[in-house]
This record gives sequence, structure tokens and C-alpha cells, in this order.
Amino acid sequence: MSELITPQGSCPVSAILFDKDGTLLQFVSLWGSWGERFLGKFAEIMEQKGLGELPKALIPSLLGTFHDAQGNITDYDRNGPLAMGTMDDLYAILSWQAYLQGLSWAESLELVHLCRQVADAMLEQQRPVLPLPGLQRFLDDCAGQGIPLAVVTADETAAAEKHLQWLGIRQYFAEVIGTDLVERGKPFPDMVQLACERLGVAPSQVAVIGDTNGDMRMAKAAGAALAIGLAGTHSDSAPLSILADADIIVQSYDELRIEANADK
Repeated sequence: MSELITPQGSCPVSAILFDKDGTLLQFVSLWGSWGERFLGKFAEIMEQKGLGELPKALIPSLLGTFHDAQGNITDYDRNGPLAMGTMDDLYAILSWQAYLQGLSWAESLELVHLCRQVADAMLEQQRPVLPLPGLQRFLDDCAGQGIPLAVVTADETAAAEKHLQWLGIRQYFAEVIGTDLVERGKPFPDMVQLACERLGVAPSQVAVIGDTNGDMRMAKAAGAALAIGLAGTHSDSAPLSILADADIIVQSYDELRIEANADK
């Protein structure tokens, strides 16, 4: 085991599990770009079909996003569907909205599929992924200690693998577990349990790091040793409610270290 050093003390761990979006990579950089392209195409087609413009007040609630005056996504609701939901959840929400606006369910599914293709193509071309501050140093420290790492994400496994490759950090992780590999996604314990099974460690010996309370609840449901909430740039008061089930809340990886266990 190694010692994970936090502002509130140390905890012996045999492995560390990371959420991906908002934990390894900057959420708005990737999913803000994707959401803007998706919603823009969605609104464009709806208008082309004579269904009128989507009410501006409605748009942020579709995915759980915050927008500036120009409509650009500037932040996200950590308890919202874009942050915590699966891709199928997002497609169902938008298909339902198209249906409410007057399309048949079949047309709604076709519309959402087309919007996904457009948004995904933009990501492939631009690859708007940026690591969180301090991440590289922390991953290098973990690698230096030989501690196994894994990713547990609400994204699909193939997409997660791709994003990690784009960031240049795929080699740090022994396992990548997407929501498509388990019966139940977050906040249920399935992904932690599968990651631990593949790593050959008990859930009670791992720390889970994430940026939503869904990550924290997943960790608690699995019996993880430590649930660490990564608050990032959110205000000082916000993490207390947004990450209500976290054992520890930190602003960045600069507050975390990994060291050899003295009893090792």
C-alpha cells in the first residue's frame, strides 16, 4: 500500500480510481464544446422543420449547463445530466424535447442521432481536451510509487479511451471502465467493483476521486476507503452542497500527494 496524503491527513490505499470528465480533463473544454455544437444543430433543425426557436430559458435545463450572453457554455451543473448522466440519458432528454415540440418519436430519435454525429465529428477534428492543473505531477507521483490507477466514467469506454489518448495520459491507467461495461452506472457501486476486481484489490483499499456527488455516492456504495471531491474553480461554499457525500474536498491536485507507506 501507499499513503495518500490529503489536507486532512493520510490514508493507506492500494489503488486510486478517477472519474474522467471534470476530474482528469477540464469539463467545459470538452463537453462545453460538444454541448454547444449539439444544441446548436438541434435548434437549427427544429427551426428548419417549422417548429420555431427553442425558448432561451429552456436551453440550459436540457443538459444542465450555464451560458453567457452569446450562448456559449461557461459552466455546468454538477448535479445535472451532462455531468452525471450517460450518453443514452442525454439522448433520451433531447429526444423527449423534440417530441414535445411536435416531432414523432421516430423523427426525434433520428434528429438526435444526426446531432450526435455532428457534435462527435467536431470533437474528432478539434480535440478540445485539457488536463486539470496539477494532474500530470500527481499521475507521475503515483506511477513512481507503482500504485495501480483506473478510470471509472459515465462516458462510454471507447470514448473514454480516446479522450485519454488525446490527453496523452492513457498509459497511466491499468483499467478504463465505462458505464457500458456494467449493469448500473453512477451512483451505484458497479464500476468501482469491476475496476477493483480487475486490479485485484478490495474496494475498501481504494480512493475514488471525482467532481460530482454521483462519484462520491458511488464510492460510498462500494465501500471505498476514501471519497475525494475535486472542487476545481467552483466557489468556496458550493462544494459543501454539491459534493455533500465527499470525505474530503480539495480544490486541485496540488493538495494531494502519494508517498510510500512507512509500514510497507
